[in-house]
Amino acid sequence: MSGAEDTPPDDPADDPGDDTPRPARSHGRVSIAAQAARQGNRPRDLMADPDAWTANVITLFPDAFPGVLGLSLTGRALALGLWRLESIDLRAFGVGKHRNVDDTPAGGGAGMVIRADVMAAALDRADPALPIIYLSPRGAPLTQARVRQLSQGPGVTLICGRFEGVDQRILDARGIEEISIGDYVLTGGELAAQVLIDAAVRLIPRVVGNQASLTEESFSEGLLEHPQYTRPSEWEGRRIPDVVMSGNHAAIAAWRREQAERLTKERRPDLWRAYEGRATGATMDPTKDRQLSGASHQAGQHPAHDKDEPR
Repeated sequence: MSGAEDTPPDDPADDPGDDTPRPARSHGRVSIAAQAARQGNRPRDLMADPDAWTANVITLFPDAFPGVLGLSLTGRALALGLWRLESIDLRAFGVGKHRNVDDTPAGGGAGMVIRADVMAAALDRADPALPIIYLSPRGAPLTQARVRQLSQGPGVTLICGRFEGVDQRILDARGIEEISIGDYVLTGGELAAQVLIDAAVRLIPRVVGNQASLTEESFSEGLLEHPQYTRPSEWEGRRIPDVVMSGNHAAIAAWRREQAERLTKERRPDLWRAYEGRATGATMDPTKDRQLSGASHQAGQHPAHDKDEPR
């Protein structure tokens, strides 16, 4: 084993001699309801909705959650019970005196790999009704369409990778989907998990107050968003375009559409091709689209994890 993550925990509650897995941590309204129950009082407005959209997160760092998800709109929605968050500590399912979760790669190589049996035990603690996603640089790119699908379901179980990744056998055995948030490598999947959760939660009804804003942002119609402006009308010699200030709503809408199309053509030719393809019914070329999007090395040309960081 290598790295501080493989040392025995210092918390007495994590006594390495105790093989009993610790319970998953609940966040937001779930924990509030539990506290009220201990006090002999469970107000109706603090009781968790069992049908709320739920994110189960399997991680070696449960204290990373809710993180930024506990702030602003997502944090308020969590407190109101519009969605639920359960962090499952992978270390609790480790083996041996030190609760090891990883081992050396079969066939040799640098780093460590998370064991299939350990991950399987953690997954058994998650809601079996939820789809399972492993955050991985070799996964399919996360898209707004996939986020929307997830937001309309019961929730998701997310695996936060560390070290050199996860034993392929557990991914195959459980039919786990792999998703990437971009063509770069992080030290772990916790940030990626928070990105996916944030993107999905904001689409849940009542989370974002102005639902109309969701239909006007980037990717809602397959295009990047048009430029936005606000007061003052002139700043450092730069004026808001006259058409935007004209009060002619038809002209403003046409200008915004033109700008959205221009930006998409210039910055995301892959999105533009897909947009045109939907309009004309043309058959897409997946290989060319991956090249245009810069996603051609999602398929594994780059290492799944940073070899210089214990994960």
